[in-house]
Amino acid sequence: MSKNIEILNNKIAEAHLGGGEKRIAKQHEKKKLTARERVNYFLDEGSFEEIGILVTHRTTDFGMEKQQFYGDGVVTGYGTVNGRLVYVFAQDFTVFGGALSETHAEKICKVMDHAMKVGAPIIGLNDSGGARIQEGVRSLGGYADIFYRNVQASGVIPQISAIMGPCAGGAVYSPAMTDFTVMVEGSSYMFVTGPNVVKTVTNEEVTSEELGGASTHSTKSGVTHLTSNNDIACLEDIKHLLSYLPQNNKETTTKLPYELTDEIREVLDDMIPDSSNKPYDMHEVIKGIIDEDSFFEIHKDYADNIIVGFARLGGRSIGIVANQPMSLAGVLDVDSSKKAARFTRFCDCFNIPLLVLVDVPGFLPGTDQEWNGIILHGAKLLYALSEATVPRVTVITRKAYGGAYDVMNSKHIGADLNFAWPTAEIAVMGAKGASEIIFRKEIQESENPELILSEKEAEYAEKFANPFEAAKRGFIDEVIMPRDTRKKLLKAFSMLENKSVHRIDRKHGNIPL
Repeated sequence: MSKNIEILNNKIAEAHLGGGEKRIAKQHEKKKLTARERVNYFLDEGSFEEIGILVTHRTTDFGMEKQQFYGDGVVTGYGTVNGRLVYVFAQDFTVFGGALSETHAEKICKVMDHAMKVGAPIIGLNDSGGARIQEGVRSLGGYADIFYRNVQASGVIPQISAIMGPCAGGAVYSPAMTDFTVMVEGSSYMFVTGPNVVKTVTNEEVTSEELGGASTHSTKSGVTHLTSNNDIACLEDIKHLLSYLPQNNKETTTKLPYELTDEIREVLDDMIPDSSNKPYDMHEVIKGIIDEDSFFEIHKDYADNIIVGFARLGGRSIGIVANQPMSLAGVLDVDSSKKAARFTRFCDCFNIPLLVLVDVPGFLPGTDQEWNGIILHGAKLLYALSEATVPRVTVITRKAYGGAYDVMNSKHIGADLNFAWPTAEIAVMGAKGASEIIFRKEIQESENPELILSEKEAEYAEKFANPFEAAKRGFIDEVIMPRDTRKKLLKAFSMLENKSVHRIDRKHGNIPL
């Protein structure tokens, strides 16, 4: 017995060394943490329970039988984050470059299965060069096993991926199917085919950072939702994100203690400029509505004409979707529609109420948008909001024009409560454009076309460039003073807390992907 205990202690010590102390030291020079350091920092002290520490690969080809490392390049197990159970896997780049083998994949699949059984988030700390080529199809099969579980877990438990090193080839598809992806600036990258293949096939000269670095994916492709300065900041960002999420789709988020006051926010009265063409920062509106310092923005640097993120209102976690007049006047386009649709569907999956703040002059016109499928992508947001069954409240701050009015959580697509500020303009289009169409003949035949256009513009604006016509129809539940917005929303979300919707019996809808 004593001999077995000694053997066990030696094996565990060897497993903790990973691929060798020299390579670990080299990681530290780059200010990167090792896989175990990442896990130990991320989880509450002393809470980590490792699964599969003595697993080794089964390959005997190409001399692999002489290269055995306990754990086989991935640390897996469970622990707590701020007292909440989570499952985690961390790929170890010091073992075969973190390459995924059959047994490596089996370890990941095992913790994913556990996470789904007990209903707890799964966090993947990715640092891998891709499939282990010495294993051929077995490593590819391992990836497919993980992909399948990503899909089965989708909408059941939160899935978060941190890219903390290379993530190439088949390795990128698992993070792409999780709910949120976080990348570390300067030390992580994601791509299906690397710079060498790109040069061979297309003759393009491109670096790994340009092709798939954190900046590229946070601004151009939208693949990553958050970027962090270093490993520590990345792990802290994930902890912060988790604080807004429930454990699974059967639970709601924990409500933080909050003491109600009069909740009047007079600063909101001065948010909207006198000119309807002058921009303002919707971030300031959000700040004036939510609990202090509680906004956690998602996809901050991608499609910034729309804002999405989590916040707290009276201690409750909510999701916010808001047009941003400071960028492209807040229009909806291909990228912003996809961004908002994905966020909406996540919130609906995990019982997080939605607040939609509207100042939208329409969809972005042009051949680029039409040829890139604005019809399909705009329909994604329309579909996502129409399908959502969580409490949904809308506040129209200024413009709500055309089809974009319908798409942005209007009463017609199932919003629970719709408020409007007195500055709201709800119409098919702006007063000037509408007048030029409706009164074209009268304007052309007049002796002073500019004067007539101005008069007709004022006439149209008086009738439609306000929220009262919509309120008469019941499309707006109440026209409110901006200062009262927070107070109204606190009451609205409290009233809707036990909302229940009977879904139509069907396998699933067919969202326009």
